[in-house]
Amino acid sequence: MLVPCEIAVKCVAPVIRALVAKELMQNYNLKQSDVAKLLGTTQATVSNYMRKVRGKAIDVGEDEEILASVKEIARLLSLHEAFPRKFISKFCYICTAIRRKGYMCKLHKRLEIGASLEECDICLRKGRHP
Repeated sequence: MLVPCEIAVKCVAPVIRALVAKELMQNYNLKQSDVAKLLGTTQATVSNYMRKVRGKAIDVGEDEEILASVKEIARLLSLHEAFPRKFISKFCYICTAIRRKGYMCKLHKRLEIGASLEECDICLRKGRHP
């Protein structure tokens, strides 16, 4: 049984990083190597994000709340003001929003074939524990 945090690390974090990378390259005119340094990854990984080889597990491209937070992370990174606390806080906020809005539920159902997830509401509980 996969737990939500495993899915977040494997699938959601790359989606967020890909969105931030795209924002930095398109709106701040940064090179892949510069974006890689800001994100603490490699140029090859950023290239994979841009080619949609990685970071495509969930489509949140129309979600205004998530995109606004992505833009804020990119802005902070471009000003070199994001590390570490602000970056982590914003990143976790986006991950929580993805879970709260049910985006990860669809992915979990695809990854956990045969598991009974229809009644699961763990991610939707907004921080409440069972």
